[in-house]
Amino acid sequence: MSAEQLGQDEVVAFLAGQPGEPRDLEALSGGAWSLAWAYRAGGEELVVRFGQERSWYEADRMAMAFDGPDLPVPEVREVGNTPSGRAYAISVRHHGLFLEDTPVEQADAIAPTLTRLLAALYRVPAPADAPVIWHQAAPPAPSWREYLLSGLTDDPKKLRHGWSAALAADRQLAALSAAVSERVRTLLDACPERRDLVHGDLLHANVLVSPDARRVEAVLSWKCSVRGDFLFDAAYCTFWGAVLHPGIGAADPLSGLLRDQSVRAERSALLDAAARHHCYELHVGFTHLGGNVLLGDQEAVTAITRRLTEILERGPLPLSSD
Repeated sequence: MSAEQLGQDEVVAFLAGQPGEPRDLEALSGGAWSLAWAYRAGGEELVVRFGQERSWYEADRMAMAFDGPDLPVPEVREVGNTPSGRAYAISVRHHGLFLEDTPVEQADAIAPTLTRLLAALYRVPAPADAPVIWHQAAPPAPSWREYLLSGLTDDPKKLRHGWSAALAADRQLAALSAAVSERVRTLLDACPERRDLVHGDLLHANVLVSPDARRVEAVLSWKCSVRGDFLFDAAYCTFWGAVLHPGIGAADPLSGLLRDQSVRAERSALLDAAARHHCYELHVGFTHLGGNVLLGDQEAVTAITRRLTEILERGPLPLSSD
């Protein structure tokens, strides 16, 4: 959603109907699917977001149940639809820097912070029969493996679709995507039917950290969240850390998670960890390759292509939790 689709006058008019005499309106950056504005009302700092799907914000409200010291989830005060039909949410504002903007020089500081965040997600309890999709912002999936397979399919019902034709039109991308898809399928048997809490999109302006990188201030945007294998979030960070965010790459989030005592205490948690992480890195790259082709972001396409090629040639990482 672009700024042109929702002007400041419209936001002011909407907030005029809210309690507390809203003031100090400020446009916020970062969201790819929502447009956000900060403001003050009744002595509080709040954020109003506008997007296409109310279910996105309902997921954020449901995620408040996961809130904890290392997994701070902003309080969502209100979710609804504007008279024009836009979905909106009003939540308490948190301040900080985006996780992916952490520079390499702060890698030593962000590494334990990121480990605590990943471990906090892992420790959120769930019954064995918990559904993979725990909210309504995504179509249901009967199993974790079926969820992974669905990411390889260009479904016209999804918000972003049409990427398969775009990939097929480029011989190199078509060959690469076919090889990645095949490798993911061969690795599925190693992926256990776990029901850990997976955020699914920890970068891309969805996590705020303190200026010294030693504390997570907020975990935002839960519409991509699922119940699955906790190693997926680690793979998400390692993939993008190598592609676009060197500070995250230097922090080595996977190694930190493998050393976490709560993870090591579960006997089966790291069974086939190398194959699982390999599968999830490839899955992350595959699902973003087509999307960036559609967006025409050639720089991202080139970087993702290079990384996927490297991962295919490298194979699973030799992992150690020692």
